[in-house]
Amino acid sequence: MEVSLVPADLVGGLWPQVFPHISKAAEYTFGRYEPEDILEAVLNGDAHLWVALEEDGSITGITVTRFWQYPRKRCLDMVFLGGDDGFAWREAMLDTLRRWARDSGCDALEGSGRPGLARAFRDDGYQLLWQVFEISVGEAGSGDQNV
Repeated sequence: MEVSLVPADLVGGLWPQVFPHISKAAEYTFGRYEPEDILEAVLNGDAHLWVALEEDGSITGITVTRFWQYPRKRCLDMVFLGGDDGFAWREAMLDTLRRWARDSGCDALEGSGRPGLARAFRDDGYQLLWQVFEISVGEAGSGDQNV
């Protein structure tokens, strides 16, 4: 298995193969992103598309990353992740992303995602730092207002 960063000028040619993975990942953003938003970010250089390729050239996994600069830490953020085979390509992808992050001056890899990803990365040094909560502001809810 080979993991490769896709140059922006080649993304269009691979889009039909990566679209199913991107589309599925976008579903888990709960309306924050659609596949075309992700494509635009990759094409304009705000994000990076990585693919896991089998020997026959088929794409079994994708990751979309971006650099995230905090005041005191630089991270490679794994924004979207998707693929086949129960993340069988995970180890190769993580090895590649770790090297690239280190070479790019990053202190860590980070990402957020659905709870099942915690199981996928439990043997890779995954550490839960915080969770994302969403509360709709469309209608007033009931319950305790004290935090």
